[in-house]
Order: sequence, then C-alpha cells, then structure tokens
Amino acid sequence: MKYGTLENQEGVYIPVDPVKSYPTDNPYEHRVEVKRQSSGKRRQYKFDETYPYIDRSFSYLIQRNVIGPLFIWFVINVSNRLKYGLRIRGRKNLRPYRKQLKGGAVAVSNHVYQFDAPAVKQALQPLRKIWIPMYAKHFNGGQYWFVRYVGGVPVPETMGGLRKFDEAFDYYHAKGDWILVFPEEVRWDYYQPLRPFRKGAFTMAYKYDCPIVPCVITYRERKGIYKFFGPKEIPLMTVNVGEPVLPDRSHSRKEEVDRMRTVAHERMERMAGILQNPWPAIPDEG
Repeated sequence: MKYGTLENQEGVYIPVDPVKSYPTDNPYEHRVEVKRQSSGKRRQYKFDETYPYIDRSFSYLIQRNVIGPLFIWFVINVSNRLKYGLRIRGRKNLRPYRKQLKGGAVAVSNHVYQFDAPAVKQALQPLRKIWIPMYAKHFNGGQYWFVRYVGGVPVPETMGGLRKFDEAFDYYHAKGDWILVFPEEVRWDYYQPLRPFRKGAFTMAYKYDCPIVPCVITYRERKGIYKFFGPKEIPLMTVNVGEPVLPDRSHSRKEEVDRMRTVAHERMERMAGILQNPWPAIPDEG
C-alpha cells in the first residue's frame, strides 16, 4: 500500500499505525460516521437553493456572533488546550504578508480530528471571522449546532444550491472574511501523511486573488500532566502555520490551481517533518 513509502525526519511522532487503521488506498473514503440526533424533531435540510447559505435571521446572528463564539472559546478551546495540549507555531510567517492578507485569505489544513477547525481558527486568530465549507450531511446530524455556528457552510447537492453557495462566499470574501478548507475532503483521525488535495480551495484563491495560508496539524506524545486529560492513544496536537502561497493571475486558472496546491502540499509536508509522502498533491482525476 502507499503508506509503505512514507519517510519522516528523525523524531517525528506517529500516533497510530496507519497500515492497521487505514488499510486502503482510497484517500476519500469516509471513516467518520455522521452522528444521529439523539432525540426530538429530525432536521431534514435540503442542500439546494432553499438552504440559507447567507443567514441574516436574528436567531442565527445571535448564535453565530455571540453564543457560538462563547461556547467555542470557553468549551472547545479549553478542551483543545487540556485534552489535546494544543500548541500553535508559525504565526510569524504571516507578518510579512499583512497587506496581502488584509482583504481575506483561504486557509487549508489536513483534516485529522474532531476539533481541528476551531484549532486552526485559533491559530489564525480567535476573533477572525472564518467560514468553512463542510460535508452537508453533518447539518442534519447530531453535531448540527457545532458545525453551523463554528462557521460551517454545507457543500450543496444540486446545481441550484451551488450557485447560492458561490454567491455566499462571494459575499463573505467581499467583507474581508477568511475561508478555511480541508482539501483532503474527509477526516482520518491522527493520520500522519498528507493525502491528495481537491482543487476547490485553490480555485477560490485564484477567483478572489487572495493568498492560500497552509496549516498542518502535527502530533506529540501524551506526557506529563496531559496524561490526566486523555487516554495515551490520543496524541497532543500542534497547529503549524506556514508562509502564504500567492496566486499569479497572469497564468491560467488550471495552471495556478495545480501550482498552488502542489506548493501548499510541499510546504505542509516540510512543516510536518515528512521527507517522502506516499500521496501526490494532485489526485489522479485532477
């Protein structure tokens, strides 16, 4: 299998044996089931043009801008610090690019544990408004409140929905908000190699002429006081923020999308201590 070709720098911590945990060469296989709602009325959102991709309702604005941030700050971020020993490195890499980042950016990260979205948001600035395209089925599942108010926007299932989805992100970018995308598409918990990247995040960066900010989550062995906050098999997390990748609009969209995802993949590999990654940056289907 592909994982057999992985080579890391000395000292890189690998928390699970991917050969046993991920015995497949399909990098887009869903390994995390959507949690069902425990009780009450079942939500049955349709992810077409009727979904509120831009929600201006009073209830949403209060929960998105007040209740949600308080919950993330005092519950999720505390859990990330205690249970996952969250550390943040590399913010200094953004300082030379303040001018380019002022109008917004598209951040990308590997997708490797339940609370990786708020962890990356915290690394990029806790108070920055960030929107996250997400797997639509989670919005009808048991994690509805969390995914919606962390800034999640469901990826549509129809062409009509896709038009409204695009309009929403045009609106958010015009306000200077950021976008966070997990270009590996599906979550594989504690997986150390980087999987191929879908092109959506990089197409957005080209369209909006804004930087790609590569982030990568790496792992540390659970030691010391952190042994009291989680089992040994769950690693501690570090979010590494890399130097932005700037689009070159003088080149064609296809050329730049492929170049940006290749460069971002390579920078993330270096931050993760990967010398030889088993997956290519660009999937075989392009």
